[in-house]
Amino acid sequence: MEDTTWEGKTLLITGGTGSFGNAVLNRFLQTDIREIRVFSRDEKKQDDMRHEYQSTFPEDSKKIKFHIGDVRDIQSVRNAIYGVDYIFHAAALKQVPSCEFFPVEAVKTNVLGTENVLTAAIEAGVKKVVCLSTDKAAYPVNAMGTSKAMMEKVFIAKSRTVTPEQTLICGTRYGNVLCSRGSVVPLFMDQIMAGKELTVTEPNMTRFLMSLEEAVELVVYAFQNGAAGDIMVQKAPACTIGILAQAVSRLFDVEPDIHIIGIRHGEKMHETLLTNEECARAVDLGEYYQVPADNRDLNYDNYFSRGNLKRADITEFTSANTIQLNVEQVQSKLAQLPYVKERLRIWGQRR
Repeated sequence: MEDTTWEGKTLLITGGTGSFGNAVLNRFLQTDIREIRVFSRDEKKQDDMRHEYQSTFPEDSKKIKFHIGDVRDIQSVRNAIYGVDYIFHAAALKQVPSCEFFPVEAVKTNVLGTENVLTAAIEAGVKKVVCLSTDKAAYPVNAMGTSKAMMEKVFIAKSRTVTPEQTLICGTRYGNVLCSRGSVVPLFMDQIMAGKELTVTEPNMTRFLMSLEEAVELVVYAFQNGAAGDIMVQKAPACTIGILAQAVSRLFDVEPDIHIIGIRHGEKMHETLLTNEECARAVDLGEYYQVPADNRDLNYDNYFSRGNLKRADITEFTSANTIQLNVEQVQSKLAQLPYVKERLRIWGQRR
């Protein structure tokens, strides 16, 4: 990406203290970007980030501005959005089991919070907003996925209310991000380092795999290439949870006992990144799929006699039919991640 895209610009990241927000900072902080605003409700995480980046990037850290607020409160979003050129909207409740027990909380953050961010963005004349969604939004069976599916509907509908020249709104959808906060790989590592057995939900369950850096690049790709209402999807590989557990164990050169705990509340055996219905209009872009918005209006009679009879030649894209990585391939992918390297370094010192 050309750094001149960001020269003198201000980027706001909602949910910016999370794993994605940190990855964005590492990606853009040393470019010619003018300012990166981190918007979140957790002052402790903001303070930790402030000290970390002041220590690591003493000069560039001056570009980071922290804003306390909550996407549920539109006024707090408005207070942070003045002078912003672009927004990466990552704030969300993401834990499947907790959203199952508190579904209305998922609606407040994931659906109504997105509406607030987009309303404030349009009011403030923000040029582009990229909303981050999840594979669980495709054929959702749990509260988290259902709320994210509604989030997608909100940003697609909102994209129709404003011209792209004023505010261009699009989104991304991706699967499990390796070593993101609350994900299973750090849990496996903690269990190994504590000498415990690995708790595996279901060994044959499949999940898409991507690194934080790949997640950021997908968002950047959507930022550069997305049209209003688009959803951009990466063609990610996948593996079973059993293989993932084996790969982590091999990295640490241990053979822990495996305890099967069963599928948790709201979990699927396999995830979907592209539904059969979306395949009808999806565009294959090589490493990515583009799902354009259906921009017909409610006057369906206009389309009855001249509808699109040819659907795209793309099939449903799931974690069961994508490229399946073996233990060695997953191990290699994990070994490249900074988080994993650091945990292995600590493990090596302790042994």
